Amino acid sequence: MIEGSGPDAPLQLSFVSVRHGGQAVGAGVLVAERLVLTCAHVVNSALGRGRFTQDTPGHDDTVTLRLPHVAAGRDLTARVVREMWVPPRAKATGRDPVEPGRVPYHGDLAVLELTTAPPDGAEPAPFLQHSYANETIALWASGNPLPTVRAVPRVSAPPWIALDVLGGAQVTEGFSGGPLWDRERQAVVGLVAAVHRAPEPAAPGDRPTTMYAISVPAVEAELPGLPPSAVPTARRGVQQLLTALERVLKGREAVLACEQRLAARLGRPSVGPAADLERLVGLAVGVRRGIPELLDLVRDYEPPALADPYDPHARPGLYGAREDRERLRRAARTVRPGEYLTTRQRRDLSGLLAHCTRTDPRTLLERVLPHAPELPAVTGLADAMDALEGFSSTTGAPVPPLLQGVVRISVEERAAGAYPAEDLDAWVERVAARSGVDEAAVSQFRADVEAAAAPVRAPGRPGGGPEAPAAAPRVQVELLPTPTGRRFTYQIWTFADRQSHRLALVRDAEAGSEQVVDDIRRVLRTEVREDPETALVEYFLPSAWLGLDVDSWESPDSDEDGPFAPGITRRVVVRTTERSRESYAGWKQRTAALPHAKRLVLDHRHTDRKVARAQLEVHRDAGTVIVCCEPHHHGMLLRQCVQAGVHTVLWHRAEHGEHIAQDLLALVDNTDHAEVPEVVRLERAKAMAEPESDTHHGRRLSLLYDAPDHRPPQLAPDAWVLTQP
Repeated sequence: MIEGSGPDAPLQLSFVSVRHGGQAVGAGVLVAERLVLTCAHVVNSALGRGRFTQDTPGHDDTVTLRLPHVAAGRDLTARVVREMWVPPRAKATGRDPVEPGRVPYHGDLAVLELTTAPPDGAEPAPFLQHSYANETIALWASGNPLPTVRAVPRVSAPPWIALDVLGGAQVTEGFSGGPLWDRERQAVVGLVAAVHRAPEPAAPGDRPTTMYAISVPAVEAELPGLPPSAVPTARRGVQQLLTALERVLKGREAVLACEQRLAARLGRPSVGPAADLERLVGLAVGVRRGIPELLDLVRDYEPPALADPYDPHARPGLYGAREDRERLRRAARTVRPGEYLTTRQRRDLSGLLAHCTRTDPRTLLERVLPHAPELPAVTGLADAMDALEGFSSTTGAPVPPLLQGVVRISVEERAAGAYPAEDLDAWVERVAARSGVDEAAVSQFRADVEAAAAPVRAPGRPGGGPEAPAAAPRVQVELLPTPTGRRFTYQIWTFADRQSHRLALVRDAEAGSEQVVDDIRRVLRTEVREDPETALVEYFLPSAWLGLDVDSWESPDSDEDGPFAPGITRRVVVRTTERSRESYAGWKQRTAALPHAKRLVLDHRHTDRKVARAQLEVHRDAGTVIVCCEPHHHGMLLRQCVQAGVHTVLWHRAEHGEHIAQDLLALVDNTDHAEVPEVVRLERAKAMAEPESDTHHGRRLSLLYDAPDHRPPQLAPDAWVLTQP
């Protein structure tokens, strides 16, 4: 009986039970009409061999399989495809045997070919790369849904994914080789390979059982001859893609030729004369990396010299052709936002990255995605490229993040020699040209990266020796106020790009605000080099004390250089360490919506806590809030904003009214979020420069700032532990 309904229907129609002596010993998944993907150690078990035996099974060695959800009692016979036998090995290269109990290891993949056609109803499974946010499930070898394991990806450790087991059945022998199924995305995201169980009984707080799976990129790298896998049916953007193709592929012959060539590339049968645009698009969207392959083919298509006078879409000149192709690329990214490269381009890049040793993948992501709400966990450059491939170009950035990443790797690796830097540059040039990215934009981006990475002359050093350019540093003050709010204990930290985050000063005896500012000045003088930009001063406060006017504090006059007012000469912002899981989730959501977010004003109408919370719930994409009400309501509204995950709050500590709200909105409406602290500093300075005016809105202007480039901690840190942004 075919179980073709429910959320797991594609999993059920492709799930394979691998058997030995009438018993299930492992699992696999149908990836083509007659091809089954599983682990090599599962095949070894089915043949009665040692788990880590490396010799290729012979032609006479057959494996018994079942598709339990399609034909429960029917045994099928399959043989190992010799060129797709990748036994377990200890290292990425060579054939060193695996030490029992040691993980992770490499390889451990096998492809079986059925000797007969599969039962009616069997369908190859769709595949996608795993997502860290999504829960997955795995079925035991029999396919019975009762012993199902629930797990969520924790970290990528190529070639495996480590997953925390959340519940369900205990992970035992028999899950190996089975598909790891992402129910939300309706796709297989890996093959279960091994498990590490915590000792019994587990101590409180111990990490849960860890399950390991071979990732989809690892499968593709180990088995280059495997036909491209299917992907979940696209629901979004298909009509846009059809419309865009109609404007590029002129005439039936062009569509027939494109379908035939695409089918050959993807290892799928062509429908021949029956091909049309719908079948062409269906072929592309149904196969992993089919959309980039389609775009690559269409790029080589030359439209007829004479346009059809009856074609309503015909437009003269090259401009129309370029516009049509750009529209096609936008539609393609809508259908498959995570696929930018063809299979060949991806393999070529992986081969070059294997020779790169100077680039840290985490630092690379921080450079390319400085404002991402949360960076993916990566452990290698290939893993980082997979992550960058899923990000689209931001507004005003003509070079996609993926190509930005490769250019940065090339610049860093050039210090070690011409190879692979020059080949990476050539790869970028080819991919950019075939992707419609302007060559001048790539050249300018590379020049900017090289200029930023080049050493500069330090004017104060004898002989003008080389010194790396300094990024804007931060001075971070963690205040712990006493109940009166007039005395404090505190720590001062310094943090700068390419430097460690370190503690500069601790004062555990209570002191006043003047002493706090005097200590900040001492740290600035002795610990911080403020070139090319002045330091940003960040006050970290408990949420109950956000109303403290720390931005107007100053030190007393001195004979040397007068009073020191950080709010005028430095960018001063307020932050809080008290973030819960709920508030951090809200912060990520608001940050993701930042490019198109609107500003929100909370005024006298929202001074009721429930009303304020409701406003913040209704406007969940608002990243910037203007608080404009009576001062005694400020504390409550600021706490509401922090709880809702708002990262930028601007308010005046004394004045309120519609004119103040309009002034503050005007400050931020045409200002990039990264420039808000400097805009606020200048407004404070302007107010100080006009002593005769006591109505300038810069007086007592305050800013709470936890914006994307100042990543807050996921959870509130313990007292006296300031988490690095």
